Amino acid sequence: MTDLLDATIPQLRARFANRSLSPSEYWQAVEARITAFEPSIAALYAYDLEAARAQAAASTVRWQKGEPLGPLDGIPVTLKELIATKGTPVPLGTAATILTPAAADAPVAARLREDGAVIFAKTTCPDYGMLSSGLSSFHPLSRNPWNTAMNPGGSSAGAAAAGAAGYGPLHIGTDIGGSVRLPAGWTGLFGFKPSNGRIPIDPYYVGRCAGPMTRTVEDAAFAMATLSRPDGRDATSLPPVTIDWMDLDIDIKGLRIGLMLDAGCGLEAEPEVKAAILAGARHFEAAGAEIVEVGPVLTRAMLDGLDHFWRAKFWGDIRDLPPERRAAILPYIYAWAEKGADVSGVQAVAGFGQTMEMRKAAAILFSTVDAVISPTNPIVSYPADWASPTNDPERPFEHIAFTVPWNMSEQPAASINAGFSASGLPIGLQIVGPRFADLAVLKLSRLFETMTGGIRNWPRPN
Repeated sequence: MTDLLDATIPQLRARFANRSLSPSEYWQAVEARITAFEPSIAALYAYDLEAARAQAAASTVRWQKGEPLGPLDGIPVTLKELIATKGTPVPLGTAATILTPAAADAPVAARLREDGAVIFAKTTCPDYGMLSSGLSSFHPLSRNPWNTAMNPGGSSAGAAAAGAAGYGPLHIGTDIGGSVRLPAGWTGLFGFKPSNGRIPIDPYYVGRCAGPMTRTVEDAAFAMATLSRPDGRDATSLPPVTIDWMDLDIDIKGLRIGLMLDAGCGLEAEPEVKAAILAGARHFEAAGAEIVEVGPVLTRAMLDGLDHFWRAKFWGDIRDLPPERRAAILPYIYAWAEKGADVSGVQAVAGFGQTMEMRKAAAILFSTVDAVISPTNPIVSYPADWASPTNDPERPFEHIAFTVPWNMSEQPAASINAGFSASGLPIGLQIVGPRFADLAVLKLSRLFETMTGGIRNWPRPN
């Protein structure tokens, strides 16, 4: 069973095709892992066991006939609960939400269903997806499978925990400032934030993306053909293009890669984190790349401006809620948001303007390099019950300084495991490419995974 849960999507498809394994048999292995691990990590929301068994059984029949619906037929998948699935309420991670069944599948969910994927659960997130934590006023506390006393990060907290725990090969998160990459870094997963608009989403917003969280680069790349199919509901989506997502070979001789160890503001990268990233840079250098140290793109004015803008927007979203519903919001989030009432319209607009400054700074940097590597997360970890790495609502975004610029510049970025701390916790390396160069980021990530060997020993339930 252990080997089975380590199988990649292409390996599973090959076995489904040659009938040495059925989707139902694979689901039984995933189901057993969930039964064993879920009480410890609380990764799932709306887990529907009977529906999963029925979906797997239907997929088994299709594979026996040689008629799979699509590339992901029979593959178990989770979706972050912010991604709507028809008939399931979307609590937004908060007890303040009135639970109403979603009227339709969001684009990502629709594409997965078209393929015959086994959507067996949603995954947890903090209130409104506004924390890098598994802490929520609605969901149980999600924990890191590597050490359940520690935080999985967020806001795609449950997705990260589920992926590291072996709940199947594919988990979909969302990312507006690092919410796919940060938890991927803290749990050892590969987390891919594509160019904004590459994967259609609904609702869409400035900087918001969806992306795969997987144990291998290959699985994320394989999923992109499905996830990137067009959907007219996303007015920010990119024009459809034909990309061979599995063309992952690359020769990096002469490639100029920027090494960024200073984010410009926020939490400083810890020594163990810096050491892992420097070791990663040496791998790329040994493969023929030119490594050049680069300065940050983010400034304190940019990060604080974004904070002002987000506070003002969020306060506008919740200020008219009845008092009893506002009281149900996680106190940390409410304490942060209520300061938005003091942000003037001029300040909010100026804050939004800082997202354009991030774009400008990123464009200047990428006129000198072909890619950038950096830490994903500045620190190794933090307690499971903390709302953020600072646990301070007055300093809520100090940990996103390496990740958020690439949301606002709309560039593809990924987190991949670069090693482990002395305490045995994963450390993520971020790889950033030029806008629209999604495949290039996947190629660099796959090369790095090949050079390092990837993670061989994933967490097991006690």
